[in-house]
Amino acid sequence: MQAAAAAAGAQQYPAATLYVVATPIGNLADITLRALHVLALVDAVACEDTRVSAGLLRHLGLHKPLLKLHQHNEHEASEALIARLQAGERIAYISDAGTPAISDPGAVLVAAVAKAGLRVFPVPGVSSTVTALSVAGDVVAEGFEFAGFLPTKAAERRSALQALCGSARSQVLFEAPHRIKALIDLLAELCPAQTVTVCRELTKQFETVHSAAAASLPAWLAADAQRERGEFVLVLHAQRALAGGDDELPAEALRVLSLLLKDLPLKQAVGLAAEISGASRNRLYDWALAQKKTQQD
Repeated sequence: MQAAAAAAGAQQYPAATLYVVATPIGNLADITLRALHVLALVDAVACEDTRVSAGLLRHLGLHKPLLKLHQHNEHEASEALIARLQAGERIAYISDAGTPAISDPGAVLVAAVAKAGLRVFPVPGVSSTVTALSVAGDVVAEGFEFAGFLPTKAAERRSALQALCGSARSQVLFEAPHRIKALIDLLAELCPAQTVTVCRELTKQFETVHSAAAASLPAWLAADAQRERGEFVLVLHAQRALAGGDDELPAEALRVLSLLLKDLPLKQAVGLAAEISGASRNRLYDWALAQKKTQQD
């Protein structure tokens, strides 16, 4: 704590302020010195799950009153927290892991505190979204979009993923272990040629980062039962534009070609894909060669 105070103590930490604090997503060593200082300074810690947060604070050697604020009570709990802030307290908000209010509770609280005319200070740190993007290596992406968890109902899920396929931006998805196989299968069906980076258990002991064409992922997942365990962040890479033309090949043409390439020689697959889709044979051939080279690399 002395190191944290020495590094972060010079900054002003006003009273009557909500501090939105990022916490580790798996590796406790990823806590920042500033987060340590703020958590030691505040009067109370609002959190998503008191059991999870109590364990984190014990590990850090801290003992603070814990206030429940989760997706089912966020509106009511926000009112109580605002009253405490108005009384002059400093309160931190932490989610179970990572940066709050990104696919986790916290946004309602932040909006309510700001509406009440009180201050909100961010204390940045780990984000699984940025962590996954940093190792995806999507060099052709024109920025990224955060999709988070897709709908659980099959029809809505398919529709949502179809809207993401073929984008010029990286798409970041979250998934739970009991649904990862279904998501991988759907990716292989809807955008087989696009590269997907699968990140499992980021920052933890058994962390896995695997990038490959979506069509190959069902077999990769099935090859080891351990690969279906843990928390997942996936990056659906941007659709690669081909040299020699400003327009990308139609997604349907690429889907057809990818399916044919599984069972046919390259030239025959390209010919059939061109005939079926009406897309340029030469551009399909160039795309297939580029994909083959990418997989070899």
